Amino acid sequence: MSVELQSYTVEILKETDIAKAVRVAFFMSEKLGFSKNEQFFIGTSASELARNIYQYAKTGSVYLSEVTKDGLMGLEIRAHDKGPGIEDIDLAMQDHYSTGGTLGLGLPGVKRMMDDFLIESKFTEGTSIKCIKWRR
Repeated sequence: MSVELQSYTVEILKETDIAKAVRVAFFMSEKLGFSKNEQFFIGTSASELARNIYQYAKTGSVYLSEVTKDGLMGLEIRAHDKGPGIEDIDLAMQDHYSTGGTLGLGLPGVKRMMDDFLIESKFTEGTSIKCIKWRR
């Protein structure tokens, strides 16, 4: 797989693009020296964010990039779509809440697995999520 280490964008247009986002997340996290456990958290987070785009918005993008701050190196995942948005973010961030018939553990799980997490959504306009895993 040829992926530039600094950043990579995966357009989510079809279901197989979810797997592509996961492969890129694993590849980048391995190359950046994350532990196997951290690689799993990063890959799972990329999967969840890409699946949400596909399931709820149909199309969007997942952007992965190497970031640094205060001497720390990390991997940032940004997911963006122009789908229906999230009507109630606080409710969506509660375990077991789902509007799609799932277990409702995805977004709260991403927040737990990653070190930094920010979600912005405007109902009927789309959702943007940014999360970072810092290498310790």
